[in-house]
Amino acid sequence: MLVHLVDGTYELFRHYYGQPPRPGSDGVEAGAVRGVVWSVVTMLSEGATHVGVATDHVIESFRNDLWPGYKSSAGVPAELLAQFPLLEEALDALGVVVWPMVELEADDALASAAWAASEDRAVEQVIVCTPDKDLAQCVQGTRVVQLDRRKKIVTDEDGVRARYGVGPTSIPDWLALVGDSADGFPGIAGWGKQTASTVLARYEHLESIPARGADWDPDLRRSVRGADKLSARLADDMDHALLFRLLATLRVVPDIVPDVVDLAWRGPRDGFAAISTYLRDPSLAAQADALGASR
Repeated sequence: MLVHLVDGTYELFRHYYGQPPRPGSDGVEAGAVRGVVWSVVTMLSEGATHVGVATDHVIESFRNDLWPGYKSSAGVPAELLAQFPLLEEALDALGVVVWPMVELEADDALASAAWAASEDRAVEQVIVCTPDKDLAQCVQGTRVVQLDRRKKIVTDEDGVRARYGVGPTSIPDWLALVGDSADGFPGIAGWGKQTASTVLARYEHLESIPARGADWDPDLRRSVRGADKLSARLADDMDHALLFRLLATLRVVPDIVPDVVDLAWRGPRDGFAAISTYLRDPSLAAQADALGASR
């Protein structure tokens, strides 16, 4: 059994900005929804059997209470935000499991589902379909991998180390040091990507990094420029570093997937034809019906 977990928020943004407008039958913009639904139907046509899609039903989450600059819906086009409920309705009608997140984020749902699926012995592999670096912390060997569907790149644990210089468990620490502009936190001044990778490859987590550069591993001191200044900055700003790591750490809710079998796609529901008509693309329903009949 292969389990495919899809970042619906990423997909909706990608299709909104990546293709021309296409209103629904009532004249309201719905082109991004059509694009995402076609993307999922294509995945099913290529053989995916167990699929879940996570969305940010509300962009804001508990993290906004922890850090005022954390990403929010501010600046997001209203016609894009308005497509989230329609996307959730359309995917549900397609017969796909959807997690519309409110207090937590879509990334938390994906992390939770990845963990739950990886614990099931019937699952051969969990494929998290997003290029988002936050999800790299969920990768486990070759059992849980990331897939960038657009670039057709699969990233396993070795791939995470090759890209970031650290293993999956250190990704939140790495993000805390270098910052994440997409999520709205700046990281620690002076700590670049290469430096963070080099230091965390040795110490793995923030608390393990000696507060004084003089106490760093001698080989590490020789390979990192300005070790004394870096260590001093981190020591002075450790509270922020730990907060940023908290923001970057995905929450795992064990019961988000009670049983992986529930993710099995068994065909579209009765309402999917109406959704396809609304999206002005009846071929969506025809394709989904044909796929459902073959399962």
